[in-house]
Amino acid sequence: MLKLIKYLKPFAVSIIVIIILLFVQATCNLSLPDYMSNIVNVGIQQSGIENAVPDVIRKNEFDKLLLFMSESDKNIVKNDYILLDKQNLNNTDLNNYLKDYPLLDKEAIYKLDTSDKDEINKLNLILGKPILIVSGIEKNDFKAPSMNIPKNVDTFMLLSKMPKEKLKAMKENINKKFENMPDTMITQAAVNYIKDEYKSIGIDVDKLQLKYVLVSGLKMILLALLSMIAAVVVGFFASRVAAGLGRNLRKQVFRRVVNFSNSEFDKFSTASLITRSTNDIQQVQRLFVFLLRIAFYAPILGIGGIIKVLNTDTTMGWIIVLAVGSIFLLVGVMFGIAIPKFKSIQKLVDKLNLVTRESLIGILVIRAFNNQKYELKKFDIANTNLTKTNLFINRIMVMMMPMMMLIMNLIMILIVWVGSHQVDAGSMQVGNMMAFMQYTMQIIMAFLMISLVSIMLPRASVSAQRICEVIDTDITIKDPESPQSFNKNIDEKGKIEFKNVSFRYPGAEEDVLSDISFVAEAGKTTAFIGSTGSGKSTLINLIPRFYDVTSGQILVDGIDIRNVTQNALREKIGYVPQKGVLFSGTIESNLKYGNEEATQNEVIKAAEIAQAMEFIDDKPEGFNTEISQGGTNVSGGQKQRLSIARALVKRPEIFIFDDSFSALDFKTDSELRKALKREIKESTVLIVAQRISTIKNADQIIVLDEGKIVGKGTHSELMKNCDVYRQIALSQLSKGEIAS
Repeated sequence: MLKLIKYLKPFAVSIIVIIILLFVQATCNLSLPDYMSNIVNVGIQQSGIENAVPDVIRKNEFDKLLLFMSESDKNIVKNDYILLDKQNLNNTDLNNYLKDYPLLDKEAIYKLDTSDKDEINKLNLILGKPILIVSGIEKNDFKAPSMNIPKNVDTFMLLSKMPKEKLKAMKENINKKFENMPDTMITQAAVNYIKDEYKSIGIDVDKLQLKYVLVSGLKMILLALLSMIAAVVVGFFASRVAAGLGRNLRKQVFRRVVNFSNSEFDKFSTASLITRSTNDIQQVQRLFVFLLRIAFYAPILGIGGIIKVLNTDTTMGWIIVLAVGSIFLLVGVMFGIAIPKFKSIQKLVDKLNLVTRESLIGILVIRAFNNQKYELKKFDIANTNLTKTNLFINRIMVMMMPMMMLIMNLIMILIVWVGSHQVDAGSMQVGNMMAFMQYTMQIIMAFLMISLVSIMLPRASVSAQRICEVIDTDITIKDPESPQSFNKNIDEKGKIEFKNVSFRYPGAEEDVLSDISFVAEAGKTTAFIGSTGSGKSTLINLIPRFYDVTSGQILVDGIDIRNVTQNALREKIGYVPQKGVLFSGTIESNLKYGNEEATQNEVIKAAEIAQAMEFIDDKPEGFNTEISQGGTNVSGGQKQRLSIARALVKRPEIFIFDDSFSALDFKTDSELRKALKREIKESTVLIVAQRISTIKNADQIIVLDEGKIVGKGTHSELMKNCDVYRQIALSQLSKGEIAS
């Protein structure tokens, strides 16, 4: 899988954008529980009052609070509040203040004169306990005996006149009551005092509460929208990157396969190459979509959630550990069961493709032998094996999600149970418990997403390995580092010479061809004949370097073909394979396959030489007639004639006909050979044939038997001195034909 990372380099900018947007998305999602907690804690429970720092307070209440502060705290509080008195305000300011604080008309009030968060946090710590003390005294929560103050006496007036030492001792005695009280409870108790104070001043507390809830709710909506936009854009970029990666991998695989020699094709079946180019790349592409959207996002969300949880409440952190541990245990078990099946599934897809391809290609033979049931059974076995494996994996996946949901729901119940006890004890607020639940879910979902990616990883890794096997396959036939060029100034171009050539297939123990030596002169026809398996097609395939010789040399125009580029060599060759191969398109596009710049007259002339005009003219659209995939809408003989015409349009110096006349009737074969002899008399012609009649008039006939040359010469010469050739001729020709 790591080998494929280098193919992501062209998409580096997009990946950076994705990571930035994922940070934005995660930040937005991690902020939402905080706002929800504030709506519950502050907006609902505290009526929109955020802390123990009142925005405004009556002067007499302010003075009461100062009684229970140290001198340094008094100075801080006095510096952060300003006194509003109608006697000291001009009419304009007074009218403006009266709209918000109607009580100002009757008595002076203090107004908070700072918006600095750090300063407000400092005031919150200072004012909390004094507010509780004043509130307790006013509500008679602190009984007079405990304070040694007589009944029916103005407590605060008495306290203001009390000696400092005695007042200090009394404050210490009262403070002991708050030692074990959590800060959240102090703030909530102080908020009730502030709420009553606001009502006394004439502030609409309900309006204040509604404003806080609406503002917080609006912020949540904006964050949710921003998160959604980020997620959509991330999805867009991730899909583009993954699609681009898939495109580049397909291009790289195809480029490598196109350069394969026959030796490399022997390592991979056609069905396997198709699967690797489609299904395997699709698996990798799908994984990278998840990786780009989840593999980066999940850690950001998980780590951010853990940090938020630690800031919210550390006493329930063990629940997070329990949840994550349970998920890892579940995923580990599922992982261990599913991985072996993931590794086998791609091989089963290969097998199904192979069986399907063989059945479709050989459908006529299957019908002819009435063997449909056997092929259907073979297909059913491959299909059933793949289906069973897929079902097994899908069952594992189906079981996984309900079990994940069960774990999540049990964790929720556990959080509510533990959190409710803490709420009851006053050490946690309801909103904080709800935020903790949300953060826990985000952490669990982060690890769940990582787990899902890790489950996809084995199958995609197998696919990536199979893709890399093709891309990293060492091509045995390569161009030389310092290639030579063919001499364009020589008179006779296309001369071929074999010098002591031997060849064996990779992995074989014996040579297929042994000590082959001959010269094919330009302007002459050299034919090859022999029994089946004698090495005729193998010998022909060495000339375009479909294989490289094991030993010896093949020279074209006096240059070893291994010392020139494959393109330069193959430019000189017009190759007609044993089995006619046509491509999807028109007849004209097929004939121009080797020479796109060919004129219409050249195309027509090539078709006439190949005896193809008779059936082309019969078609309503002529050369514009569509050829279906594989040329299935033309006969075998028509395929061969079109393949020959395609080679003629190229006008090469060397023609190779690998048993290319086998599907032609004798009349067409004879006329075609006469036309070829007349039209390509300057080219080197190599013909592999099974029929003596096809090669009888060749300038040179080479007879092969078990990979060795057993005869060389003209027809008449070989009839006299080559037993193998004579036996072939006697089996095919009458005495009159032999004599002629």
